[in-house]
Amino acid sequence: MSREREKKPAVILRIAERFGYQPGNVMSEVLEWIEILAVAGILALLVISFVTVRMHVPTESMVPTIEPKDSFFVDRISYYFRDPVPGDIVVFWHTDAVLIRSVDETIGAFAIVPGDELTSVNGKTIYSADDVEDVLQTLPNGTAISLKVRGAPAISVGTKTDEVASLEDVGIVLRDHRIRYVKRLIAVGGQTVHIRGGNIYVDGEHLIGPAFNRSYSSTDPRMGFGVTPTEVPAGHWFVLGDNTNNSKDSRYWGFVDEKDFIGEPFLRVWPLGRFSLMNDYFGSGE
Repeated sequence: MSREREKKPAVILRIAERFGYQPGNVMSEVLEWIEILAVAGILALLVISFVTVRMHVPTESMVPTIEPKDSFFVDRISYYFRDPVPGDIVVFWHTDAVLIRSVDETIGAFAIVPGDELTSVNGKTIYSADDVEDVLQTLPNGTAISLKVRGAPAISVGTKTDEVASLEDVGIVLRDHRIRYVKRLIAVGGQTVHIRGGNIYVDGEHLIGPAFNRSYSSTDPRMGFGVTPTEVPAGHWFVLGDNTNNSKDSRYWGFVDEKDFIGEPFLRVWPLGRFSLMNDYFGSGE
């Protein structure tokens, strides 16, 4: 007659006993639940970090494909083994705002304080801290450096010289505030994009099909990319929102670094009436 295998104590109990602690029945059960919850928490963290993440789009930039109230899961793991292709909806980290981190006390009299959002330098719209250095490089020596933060008039914070390559050289430290963005991948490094007559051309070929079945706007004077033939740098992407009349995307701020890619939406879970697979997962058609 076979003897039933004796159930081993939970790992946490065995560790406690090794250190000379002998918990009673109630405390043993408490410790077992602590172990279960800890393991569940670790697994959840691993899933969120490496497998999937749940998110939504707070704006109308991807309407009608993704509505502002839609909630969906993002596939992170399969893209360790394959690359996204033009037409896919992609999720990536992007600088949402350039903020003032600190201001040297020597210029404290100016109306700039930590936490302010920097919007332009010498009249040039700023989309990342790197943009500031690019603008400063174009200024002739002796030019007043003019900053504008949201909600305040432009002010001068110094003069451009050979020694001024960034705002840190005049006592202002910036930081990029980054959030997850959702857009549609249009072109990858080495390809040339041109939006003309409401259509998209990549390497001269008109993109057609459900992923591109819309008219693309290219008339805003703030758009500096794609409105004329634009080559995408190696290791970068050109992305657009489906609702191109209400989307800040590569037309305005340029290119997405492939290193900032997070994953692709694959399952819409809310609202229940729109529950569906996304991004043509398993031939879903979207």
